[in-house]
Amino acid sequence: MTRLSRHSRRPLAAAAACAVLLAVSACGDDSSPGTDPNIAYQTGVVQGDVDTSRFEGLLTECEILPPAQIAETVGGQSAQGSFVGALCRWVVTGGDTVDVTLNWWEWGNINLEKQTAQNLGFTTENIQVHSMAAFTSRDPARPEMCGVTAKSPGRGVLTWWVEPHGAAGGDPCEAPRKLMELVLDRAS
Repeated sequence: MTRLSRHSRRPLAAAAACAVLLAVSACGDDSSPGTDPNIAYQTGVVQGDVDTSRFEGLLTECEILPPAQIAETVGGQSAQGSFVGALCRWVVTGGDTVDVTLNWWEWGNINLEKQTAQNLGFTTENIQVHSMAAFTSRDPARPEMCGVTAKSPGRGVLTWWVEPHGAAGGDPCEAPRKLMELVLDRAS
């Protein structure tokens, strides 16, 4: 069995936390089961044969900001992106290495996301980002990490997570707040 370093466990922990948030958020979906014409249902069970050619914007949420702008916002020089499940991820280098994660829950509810974060042991604080209701999420065990969740300009909720590999200086919620501002600026 291979032992993971502290830095290699962080992305796994962040992905696990986001997976839990996704699972809980899905439970709060207001849509009726079995009504999506793109999914074949049988007695309420998704069969998995989704025609992805009908989703023209698949993965475009990962292009919400250019990688260079993400890197600059978190204090790096370049950002290497990837898509993992429902998460857009970047590893920013050129200074301190920083993990950046974006999730957009199209049918998400900001109150449910906040409740889920609190149930996971995160501390939350209500904020506003360009007049939009938002909140920060902080893990007391990892004080250098912060997430900012806000209502999406279209529908659902967006969350930016930023976690430096080293000790962060200053306010750890500054970078995810700036990323959210950039997204909301583009939407207006």
